[in-house]
Amino acid sequence: MAAERALSRARSLKLTAIGTAAGLFSGLFGVGGGTVVVPLLVLWLAYDERVATGTSLAAIVFIAGFAAATQGLYGNVNLRDAALVGGPAVVGVVLGAALQQRLRSRAISVLFALALVASAVELVLK
Repeated sequence: MAAERALSRARSLKLTAIGTAAGLFSGLFGVGGGTVVVPLLVLWLAYDERVATGTSLAAIVFIAGFAAATQGLYGNVNLRDAALVGGPAVVGVVLGAALQQRLRSRAISVLFALALVASAVELVLK
């Protein structure tokens, strides 16, 4: 019983750390779910890539909502452009989720890593 509580407490602390990092990255850079939550859920808590993605997306509802509201208070939100990006993104979500169900977990990890590396290279070269 004590061992279970210790494991549960450790898991809760890891999830709290992941959430804090995601919030920090979201507020600072506009990213958090995919670039912070998914890798940490996979690496720290041994989540399957699909479960990590789904969990991250559910958490993004809270993270993005609060981050957008905070950025809005600073006057950094263009609602028209946000709608023009967000609307079509719904179609992308449906297509991406359907595609993810057809790929092997390893392929998802490799594609995700490549996307992160490409983003990093692009940012460094700018």
